[in-house]
Amino acid sequence: MNGLLRKLFLALSRNQVLRQRLPRLPFMRRAVGRFMPGETAEDALRAASALGRTGIASEFTRLGENVTQPGEALAVAEHYLDLFGRIRDAGLDGEISVKPTQLGLDIDEDATFAHLDRLAGRAEETGSFLWLDMEDSTYVERTLALYERLRATHARTGICLQAYLRRTAADLERLMPLGPAVRLVKGAYDEPAEVAVGSKREVDTSFVALAVTALRAGRDGALRLGLGTHDTALVEQIAGHAAAAGIGRDAFEVQMLYGIRASEQRSLAAAGYRVRTLIAYGEAWYPWYMRRLAERPANVVFALRQLLP
Repeated sequence: MNGLLRKLFLALSRNQVLRQRLPRLPFMRRAVGRFMPGETAEDALRAASALGRTGIASEFTRLGENVTQPGEALAVAEHYLDLFGRIRDAGLDGEISVKPTQLGLDIDEDATFAHLDRLAGRAEETGSFLWLDMEDSTYVERTLALYERLRATHARTGICLQAYLRRTAADLERLMPLGPAVRLVKGAYDEPAEVAVGSKREVDTSFVALAVTALRAGRDGALRLGLGTHDTALVEQIAGHAAAAGIGRDAFEVQMLYGIRASEQRSLAAAGYRVRTLIAYGEAWYPWYMRRLAERPANVVFALRQLLP
């Protein structure tokens, strides 16, 4: 059943007609409010300030992807350049994550790199950090190439890797000489069997193996690791492997989405884990929200409740 729901919601995320119509419906706007504090940067900054008072750091992403005009990509870059300054001025421990297609990867790879280069420079100037988000498997190679170029001159940059892709172990090994920062996630796109493992058990096994490999490789500080998962059992399992290797739980960061398992996030922070919450905002939330529903049946139950008066 879970597999069917996943396929359904991933299909819905790609439907252009529904993308235009469903976000206008009141119940949809109520439901998405669980996962994002609002549509503006001001909303996101207020949420981050509240999280900071509980010892939880933040990461910001403005929703949207696959822009088709150079001017749109420039506007996104300018938005993030300004946001870096606003994070600094607010005194927040906040970082930024951006999708390369939001900066024009479908249009011009060199122009996309130029935008990323400016953003990475601004991250360094403000004492923050820039993450490259990972999109579906057709973008992986180009995103890795962008990161390799960027990391050559900008240390305060990281990249997302997806545990369900069969190639990810090789990709992690490929990045090791750079001393990278890696956010490891399970993966939320509908991928063919030849490029991705399918069962939850396989994905979980891959996630743990990749995390342990990264922790062992980075025990001397050569690699920063973020665990992008809401599965606290996996976090504890990875922490157990780390402890057996003499690595403390402060050697990695737990990165969860805003509004999901908030009490667990606070508990992890109180237990000595470093926790960072990804705060999404913006008007282009429909495909992102559908992928969140595809990830966990509990999210679907919550969404269905919004249909009730």
